[in-house]
Amino acid sequence: MTALLLFKQKLKNFYSNAEVFLLPVMKFLLALIYFMGINYAMGFMQDLNNPFIVLILSLLCAVLPWNVIVYMGFALIIGHCYAISLETAVFVGVLILFMVLVFMRFSRGSNIAIVFTQLMLGMGAPALLSIGTGLLSDLTACMPAGCGVVLFYFISYAAGQANILHSTGEGDTEMLTKIKTLADGVLDNQEMWLAVIAVVAVILVVRLIRSASFDYAWRVSIVVGGVAYVFIMLAGSLFLGVNVNMAELIVSTLISVLIGIVLEFFVFGGDYTRTERLEYEDDEYYYYVKAVPKASVATTARSIKKITSAPVTEEERRKAETSRPAYANPIFDNEDTEAGDVFTEAGVESEFSDIHPEEFEKKLEESLRDL
Repeated sequence: MTALLLFKQKLKNFYSNAEVFLLPVMKFLLALIYFMGINYAMGFMQDLNNPFIVLILSLLCAVLPWNVIVYMGFALIIGHCYAISLETAVFVGVLILFMVLVFMRFSRGSNIAIVFTQLMLGMGAPALLSIGTGLLSDLTACMPAGCGVVLFYFISYAAGQANILHSTGEGDTEMLTKIKTLADGVLDNQEMWLAVIAVVAVILVVRLIRSASFDYAWRVSIVVGGVAYVFIMLAGSLFLGVNVNMAELIVSTLISVLIGIVLEFFVFGGDYTRTERLEYEDDEYYYYVKAVPKASVATTARSIKKITSAPVTEEERRKAETSRPAYANPIFDNEDTEAGDVFTEAGVESEFSDIHPEEFEKKLEESLRDL
């Protein structure tokens, strides 16, 4: 556990230090994957399939706000629908305008959820989308998430009916037939409405439980959200007649719950064993506060100091060698040579270098007599 907390702390420090560079990179990658997914799902207009165009649009999104990715994606969808037929482009344009005016204008800070919704549905992980959005966003995020589900199923339907919608019949009857076909594909799609209900309901359930004040609310919301998603899909399969793959549903939901727990550790990570309940009051109110400290470990900053001695010049080395005394006994001469080398290497002058050799020998003889 300590190793995971250290890794989390290092990851947070790295992100805080490199946030200026990481945010544009994340925007670029998200826009690139989203635009490539749209081209892969539709791909009817050859000019928009050009990788150079996709790259330029992704680079623009990297330096612009997050919501620009959403609206550029809308433009790509309308462009591909126009390549199918004019009626298809008009229908999807009206549908997107309805979503923006009725739903998305209330959730401007969470509209990027419409992009993640389409990506997660394309990957077959709607439960992960619902749990993650409920943990990281507010209640208004359910509106762009629901719009993303509708847009995803419309793209799939339009791509599947492209041959019928691309027919070049003339007259108002042909136009009304195409519009009716598109409207039926949206309104009569029971699988789409079941997915909308499941995604929106799970986001609301996870968000409401996760904002509660009891212990381990985040983890309880993740588990309850997974169970609620499975229950809603099973109920929908019974009452709406939608075919649901049970094995795929359970496995994907379990994986989504596990990823949600990992996400909770890195985003929240509260230590409920050290919970404190405090009480305050003023002239008008009583305040009851529950404080949950974050799980963390103390990290020490390492500082390395490199200590080096001053380099010894050639002149100082020669001076030290010439000032070495010569003794009658070679034993002392060897000792002085070794000591001189030590002092010379350290760049320090010997304290005996100022004593004359004869005086040193006299003092040495007097010391030996005293002994």
